[in-house]
Amino acid sequence: MNEKTFKITNQESGKDLGLERKDAVLGPSVVDITALYREQGVFTYDPGFGATACCSSTITYIDGEQGVLMYRGYPIEQLAAHSTYIEVAYLLMYGELPTQEELTGFDQSIRNHTMLNESFLRFFNGFDHDAHPMAMVSGIVACMSAFYHDSTDIQDAAHRDVFAHRIIAKIPTIAAAAFKHSLKQPFVYPKNELDYCSNLLHMLFSVPTGSYEVDPIAAEALNLLFILHADHEQNCSTSTVRLAGSSGTNPYSAISAGISALWGPAHGGANEAVINMLEEVGSSENITQYVAKAKDKNDPFRLMGFGHRVYKNHDPRATIIRKMCHRVLEKLGREQDTPLFELALELEQIALKDSYFIEKNLYPNVDFYSGIIYQALGIPKSMFTVMFAIARTVGWVAQWREMVRDPETRIGRPRQRYIGPAERNYIPITNR
Repeated sequence: MNEKTFKITNQESGKDLGLERKDAVLGPSVVDITALYREQGVFTYDPGFGATACCSSTITYIDGEQGVLMYRGYPIEQLAAHSTYIEVAYLLMYGELPTQEELTGFDQSIRNHTMLNESFLRFFNGFDHDAHPMAMVSGIVACMSAFYHDSTDIQDAAHRDVFAHRIIAKIPTIAAAAFKHSLKQPFVYPKNELDYCSNLLHMLFSVPTGSYEVDPIAAEALNLLFILHADHEQNCSTSTVRLAGSSGTNPYSAISAGISALWGPAHGGANEAVINMLEEVGSSENITQYVAKAKDKNDPFRLMGFGHRVYKNHDPRATIIRKMCHRVLEKLGREQDTPLFELALELEQIALKDSYFIEKNLYPNVDFYSGIIYQALGIPKSMFTVMFAIARTVGWVAQWREMVRDPETRIGRPRQRYIGPAERNYIPITNR
């Protein structure tokens, strides 16, 4: 785009601060502060980087005030209604929706890369059976550069493509192997005649001693969840991938860093926290009591799944996934899942009408429903964040590829406001 810039001056002295404003296609413009320290001798201060743009990107746009999410300009509602996860993956990586020929070729390439080197499967035996699946997935992905060092030259476009296809294809196989290891069950090899989500369900739930048929509703639900979680702008894990990648490290290490960041309960663990909260509330008779507890600043209880760091209106993904939640529970829900969902709906309605939640913009987000769907599919809470990581891998890859090609990329090096002791002299230990 043609950037419009203008100088920003000190209103009192009229002196040029050496800063420029750069307009965006959508959303807030930015002020280029790269000259601020050189010209004024000060840093900006923004804990949590809530008002800091770390890059220019063409991938995902969010309008938190209006509840808008778009991938490459396409509204998430349209992609969720008409697309597949593999088609969305192509869009995020290459910038345009594929032709039928391009989609077929991309899909076939992903299917061809689903197998793991047998040595990887032996790696899993080095973990205790009760190791958290995210620990296993993060560790295995970090080790991939030891096996696929033929595609780690980040300046080579062909290498970047091979890496991208490999990690997107293999992350479900790695995740399923972690799940099987935790159950002490045999590993299940992928079936490349199955689509991406059906293949994952096959590897998660089939066993060598019997047949397993993928339920189409389960595959459709996973496909939808993966589309909704595929990318979300410069969140914690994505920023971690970009920061690690800015050092020039191999891409598998950068993705592993993102997985570790996602593991945090404030990021990828939110849907598990929702299930825990609903189980604690227990029944509709307790909702009033727990809503009061949530309003009490001195009470540690919080209503999980409400509000979002970016969305100050509704989370558009929550509206989409709510409908799928009904379909999944109607077809696949176990007896214990339905009361949780009914409890969630009651809690949602009360919170949406309560002035406290309205004033604070605490609307249900995508995590409020996704955990219920995963649980209905038979996926345990320990695997919720792993499922999130599978979906988000394509977003991390797209962001990493964009970062590598961006001529403005420099190694990430945030600065600080130092508030420790001023200079002081060393005191010998005998005089302390």
